[in-house]
Amino acid sequence: MKDRSLEALGLDGVPARQPLIYPGLPTTEPSLLVGDELLPLHVRPLRLGDWYVEEQAQQQRLDEVLFDRGQVGTGHRHPVIAVGSNASPGQVSHKIARRGIPVTVPMVPVRVGGIGIGCSGHISPAGYVAATPYADRDAQTVLVVSWLDATQLTAVDDTEFPNNRRAILPGDEFPMTMPSGERLGGAYIYLSAYGVLAGPDGTPRPGGGDQSALLAALLDASPRLHRLLGPDPAAWVRKAGADRALRERGTQIFGEESWVLPKTDFLPYLDDDAELRPYDDLPPLGDSLPPTP
Repeated sequence: MKDRSLEALGLDGVPARQPLIYPGLPTTEPSLLVGDELLPLHVRPLRLGDWYVEEQAQQQRLDEVLFDRGQVGTGHRHPVIAVGSNASPGQVSHKIARRGIPVTVPMVPVRVGGIGIGCSGHISPAGYVAATPYADRDAQTVLVVSWLDATQLTAVDDTEFPNNRRAILPGDEFPMTMPSGERLGGAYIYLSAYGVLAGPDGTPRPGGGDQSALLAALLDASPRLHRLLGPDPAAWVRKAGADRALRERGTQIFGEESWVLPKTDFLPYLDDDAELRPYDDLPPLGDSLPPTP
């Protein structure tokens, strides 16, 4: 079996450390992230826990692999939709491992309906402008879904709050179709607490693309941003990543330029108690059975 390390696969980039590579490279196939390795996950017309993990020329059920590693199975994990760097194995590994938590995360590209990807109306602590979702009923997008256990979910939450909020999207309103054909009952998603940046035409500026190009466009569009964070994207992330006051002023300028669209479509789905009640009390989602072959 070939080298499945993140480095060998070119998926070891961590946008939190290298802001201009944001959002990082996503996994493009069903996989199990284990530490710094990404193991193939072979799709079966059954629930996720019955898919096969391939490791050292051996195949074993996913839930068995998780149990053998002392981890909870898929039925006790929470599906989380990624629209930005949480689709990048390198970033996910970084977020979880920095808390001393074992990195064992199934990551699956899922076709999701009703979600567009824009740019958040704020500057992140790392200095980049992150992607954020907004409701677009006509959109059909393949997005990576990670199955996190309670402690992993807490670790990722800590990197998202307070700039982003967690919502629960129901599968009957936002269809989520696994590669197996299974339709998920729902999933978590993080959305910006600051709204969505508008492009020159007043519609949401597309997010999740080349970060350098995005920052260059924003610098060109605002003399005030250029004076504050310019002259180029490298200067932007260097200055913003080192100075909270500059990030806050830059975020304020977004509003002063009338770029921020106060998207409210996801408000009915916000999980406002997520930081307060125990995560073990949150029922895992996505337990619907796929069709029997």
